[in-house]
Amino acid sequence: MNTDLEKLYRVAGKPSRNILGLMSGTSVDGLDIALCRCTGSGPGTTIEVTHFETVAYDDRFRDEIASVFSKKMVDLEKITLLNAWVAVQHATLINHCLQKWGITNEAVDLIASHGQTIYHAPKTLHNRAEFGNATLQIGDGDHLAVHTGIITISDFRQKHIAAGGEGAPLAVYGDYLVFGSATENRIMLNMGGISNFTWLPAGCSIHEIFSTDTGPGNTMMDAYTKKYFNGMRYDEDGKIAASGVISTPLLETMLADPFFQLPFPKTTGPEWFNLDYLDKALQQSGVSALSHADIMATLNAFTAHSITLAIKKICNTNEPVTVFSSGGGMHNQRVMLTLEELLPFCRFTSTWSIGVNPDAKEAVLFALLANECVAGTATGSGTGGLLPVKMGKISLPG
Repeated sequence: MNTDLEKLYRVAGKPSRNILGLMSGTSVDGLDIALCRCTGSGPGTTIEVTHFETVAYDDRFRDEIASVFSKKMVDLEKITLLNAWVAVQHATLINHCLQKWGITNEAVDLIASHGQTIYHAPKTLHNRAEFGNATLQIGDGDHLAVHTGIITISDFRQKHIAAGGEGAPLAVYGDYLVFGSATENRIMLNMGGISNFTWLPAGCSIHEIFSTDTGPGNTMMDAYTKKYFNGMRYDEDGKIAASGVISTPLLETMLADPFFQLPFPKTTGPEWFNLDYLDKALQQSGVSALSHADIMATLNAFTAHSITLAIKKICNTNEPVTVFSSGGGMHNQRVMLTLEELLPFCRFTSTWSIGVNPDAKEAVLFALLANECVAGTATGSGTGGLLPVKMGKISLPG
């Protein structure tokens, strides 16, 4: 038998596995690297994050991704080259982190790589009857495996689409396996470039749990900040937004978008919510003379109000709900204060309160998906209903 296959077989049969979860989101700010010890599989899986670091990308990496990210017309040769190049860059960061942590590559059983999303195209976005849902992540798993010497599981989203989903959000699987409660209604709210949540009602009936995107998280605010505020990459703590005044006409115009009327679950991306979207809304609302600070205040409110609309659709406002926040958007104080004002029946906390660094949560969730891929027997509930699938493509180092 192939020695790598023998190792994979042994890893699958171990009581616990050391899995390195990787997440690089649509904000393209850095690579989240979480070394997780996953014990067991299926409901009742336990996970311990033993090491975590976000390694910031340099300007070269961001510029290369920006050249193809979320664009309909791109250089096909460039995408072909970047698919391998991104993986080699990630492998270098992994090797450096493991050396820094004093951990040998041989001590890691698996890498779980999300890759770098460059285009997300659910049918609701492309509206082409002859095509289904689609998404594309680059950062080839074979290159990761060869350059680290570690069995790599990657490209998780394709199986989700093949089985009837939209390829996102995938958080529902890990949230169901690890974060449900018998007595507490929970929402696992992640605010990256796009905001999404998993609904975990008390008791976690598999027929009620689902994940959905809600609309923009940081993507429009980040893009506007980069364009108009002297090269700043994001609005730290929402300070720029706090200095402006919300434009009600602009906010109402953006919230009238048909996306917010679509049924759950649904997905979206920067392909929909971007600065072109903002320009159209400014024209429609007739408030094109707003200051940059006022527009930032309104974009900030747009993120909070769109999340609020989604949560109110699924929650009984007479029953308490605990919202566990994660992702970069949770550090935007202005967004969080608005959410607390708009959702008084919700108690807001972060995933720290249930033992997971909120900045690491997405990387942890992919480690859980890799764990289920090799050791699971049933994956659980997913976007679009029950999808009992094992997600991810397996790449061997040899």
